Amino acid sequence: MSLNWKEIDLILEELDIEGAQIQSAVQSAFDVIILRLHKKGETKQILISLSPGACRIHETFRAVPKSDKPLRFAQFLSSRIVNGWITEACQLGDNRIIRISVKRPDGIYKLYIRLWSNAANFIVTGEDNTVLDAMRRLPKRGEITGGIYSPESLMEQGNGEAAKKPRREYEVRALSGEGSFNSKIDALYAAQGGPLSLETLREQARRSCEGSMGRISAALEKLREKEASFANCERLKNYGDIILSNIAAVKPGDKWLEADDNGETIRIELTPNLNPVLTAGKYYEQYKKEKNALAEIQREIAEGENELKNVTEKLNRLLSETNPLVLAKMLKSRGAAAVTGHGKKEKSRPGLSFRRGDWLIIVGRDASENDELLRRHVKGNDTWLHARDYHGSYVFIKQRAGKTVPLDILLDAGNLAIFYSKGRNNGAGDLFYTLVKYLRRVKDGPKGLVIPTQEKNLHVKLEDKRLRTLEGCKV
Repeated sequence: MSLNWKEIDLILEELDIEGAQIQSAVQSAFDVIILRLHKKGETKQILISLSPGACRIHETFRAVPKSDKPLRFAQFLSSRIVNGWITEACQLGDNRIIRISVKRPDGIYKLYIRLWSNAANFIVTGEDNTVLDAMRRLPKRGEITGGIYSPESLMEQGNGEAAKKPRREYEVRALSGEGSFNSKIDALYAAQGGPLSLETLREQARRSCEGSMGRISAALEKLREKEASFANCERLKNYGDIILSNIAAVKPGDKWLEADDNGETIRIELTPNLNPVLTAGKYYEQYKKEKNALAEIQREIAEGENELKNVTEKLNRLLSETNPLVLAKMLKSRGAAAVTGHGKKEKSRPGLSFRRGDWLIIVGRDASENDELLRRHVKGNDTWLHARDYHGSYVFIKQRAGKTVPLDILLDAGNLAIFYSKGRNNGAGDLFYTLVKYLRRVKDGPKGLVIPTQEKNLHVKLEDKRLRTLEGCKV
């Protein structure tokens, strides 16, 4: 799908950019640059793509989005060639290497655009062919700042060998549609041209969103099963009421109570070694737990349904976008907020957060925050720490792909775990640490209570200097 040399010649002929001024350089993706040129009252957008299988240069007639964060090569081009004048634009023989010469008051710059599918690059040199920068820095080829890039001299050296080989013949593709070859190529690549085509990008959007939708739907199904199991929690309160109403009928050692409930005889299990009041109290306590659990589950279901709705709407927005450059940017942006243009990009977190270099440490200050963090804000390979023998915070170190938690970060988290525990005044303490996936919730236990497995032990002494440093790292 990349351009052949005859097509490149035709595109350059149609562009007619010699004498044009470069007004701006936009890098909408890592391997895509758009140069805005002005000549004789007309403005053109020249798209240069180094995408494998879709290497090309042509005029684009679509709106070009700016990158959320300025990328390195675009910043370099803005400082070196913007406001310069193009004095030459040609292909070097049939090698699919384009040379564009740019004149500015501070000198002559050469832009080499190599449109080879497996080795594409955009290299800027000075007049003496010293490399100033390259879109893809390739040290082995010398395509880095300070190297020498002179394809013209390599072509001269290879002319003798090339003459012995049969020359491959190419033809300009007959493309459907009206207008210039540039406009036909722009339409072709937008529809089906490799990684930046609408077809590819929409499939990527489907895979991403439909995967999320499947996971959310599966989680909702499990939550609804739990909701059904707790839906009849009122019966427990009713059991307690009936037991208290029939105390006189309960004899020591009874395992069951048969009593009337609105005209219907029911059997209620008793605890033989407890008096009826305490047995009723157990039913009331279980009722409260199940009622609270039901409210929590219903809250999670509402959040899951809302999340599923948001992802569905996001997919519809992505699939309705007709500009591949805009769609590529939307896909690279993180979260629905980046697609809609409003809202927070990062989900708000309870507790305290500290960022030390590239590491994020999160502290839950009470049972509710500990539970919320465990449920929604940490993953299986994150590290969990907790002071041994003292009530206190859960501390989490967020995992970094391919990285092991350094000792210094572990000591930071350990200091926080001791500092936010009942053992703070001791000045030191022992703690457990393990991965979140090795924590087991206690059935019917207090909120947030977990039992660690595969845990390791660490003795930590509180360090005032370390804690002061962490205080300045809150985010």
